Amino acid sequence: MEIKRSGSQPSGKGPEDYFTGTVRIDPLFTAPDPARVVGASVTFEPGARTAWHTHPLGQTLIVTAGCGWAQREGGAVEEIRPGDVVWFPPGEKHWHGATATTAMTHIAIQEKLDGKTADWMEQVSDAQYRA
Repeated sequence: MEIKRSGSQPSGKGPEDYFTGTVRIDPLFTAPDPARVVGASVTFEPGARTAWHTHPLGQTLIVTAGCGWAQREGGAVEEIRPGDVVWFPPGEKHWHGATATTAMTHIAIQEKLDGKTADWMEQVSDAQYRA
């Protein structure tokens, strides 16, 4: 058994290559090999969001606070709220983040494939974000 104590892992800033706006990433866990699962708590300030991206083995989001938006390529922008659980299948191009006026926090859970959890693409434009 291993217990990671609250506050024992430093928060990080979401890299500008992968995020727009102010994003804080708090690592939660990285399972040791041969397990592949990784989890983090991610907080998006109003207007902040990910770039378009995919996950080789899919991704689960559990919204814990605030109000956010998520969109898969070709689909409508969907509102997500605390208690909502969002699943993106492997390879599905998508983005997620806060609404324009409200911060949002979610727990993101994904698995590593060949050491990688995501394939990052272009930024979500302001026009796409406000669609």
